[in-house]
Amino acid sequence: MLTDWGFPDFDDHEGVHLFSDRDSGLSAIIAVHSSKLGPAAGGVRFWHYADHRAAITDALRLSRGMSYKNAMADLPLGGGKGVILADRPGAEVTTAQLEAFGRATESLGGRYVTAEDVGMSEERMKVVASQTRHVSGLPVAAGGAGGDPGPVTARGVYLGVKAAAKRGLGASDMRGVRVALQGVGSVGGGVARLLAADGAKLTLADVNVERARALAVELGVDVVDASAILSHDADLFSPNALGAILTEQSIPTLKAKVVAGGANNQLATRADGQRLHDAGVLYAPDYVINAGGIINVGLEYLGQGDRDEVMARVDRIPLRLEQVWDESARTGDPESEVADRIAQQLIGR
Repeated sequence: MLTDWGFPDFDDHEGVHLFSDRDSGLSAIIAVHSSKLGPAAGGVRFWHYADHRAAITDALRLSRGMSYKNAMADLPLGGGKGVILADRPGAEVTTAQLEAFGRATESLGGRYVTAEDVGMSEERMKVVASQTRHVSGLPVAAGGAGGDPGPVTARGVYLGVKAAAKRGLGASDMRGVRVALQGVGSVGGGVARLLAADGAKLTLADVNVERARALAVELGVDVVDASAILSHDADLFSPNALGAILTEQSIPTLKAKVVAGGANNQLATRADGQRLHDAGVLYAPDYVINAGGIINVGLEYLGQGDRDEVMARVDRIPLRLEQVWDESARTGDPESEVADRIAQQLIGR
């Protein structure tokens, strides 16, 4: 590493671009971690941060994760991430800001390919696409690759959770497996429905309490406060909200022996992967288990394959997890370190 520019999560990124547009009020960041394997692909999120430094840090971490995710999913794509800053909690992104972000994306000449992420939607991505060709996750015809990545991500996470339960708990199926599930949005809600259909014993939590309660009623499962879900008495903890929830303080409170979920950047620091490992907790690295969405929109952008091809690739997510777990068992290294090492080798770093 030449320099971290005062940001510990700077990982020799190829570029970190800061954008502002006076007319629309847009403030945005596009971080390009690597384009060695192809265009730097990764969604754009609309979010309120405590300050600009926190927003840049998030973009750095997420873009690096996208490099690793795309490599581990065998996609000819690099890693990037976009962040549109909300000026206050609960703010709504405007059409003018989406258009300005589209122009910002276009200005990078195809080095970055954007798609839907937290706070965005297919309709919002259509507005972005009015200003740039370098966008994916748009509505597609039946049977085509692409569209809303949420359900496809949920499918991959669900398959990864089942593989993790088999590996870490010896569970031949999910019947009776106690799962504490954090976050019931597009991905977490989809995972919850699939696990409930398999007979898992779910406990749900979300910062949006009403959303969690509504899904709990629908599925006939329990709900707890968001502050209590991580330490809930469960066999498997599935984080599907925002990241950095596995910390030096929170890991000792875990009762689950397996962590497998769709949230990005679940580990607050690199050392937390070692802490999980030392605690005897089997970990499914987030950028491996949650690759379904980028497989979906990546193949859409590349024009490769259809819905069947997407699902065939998503079905291979447990195989990549098994590779990580086998290597971890062989070397004694944490699963997070093993996954990073494999991804870096694929990227050539």
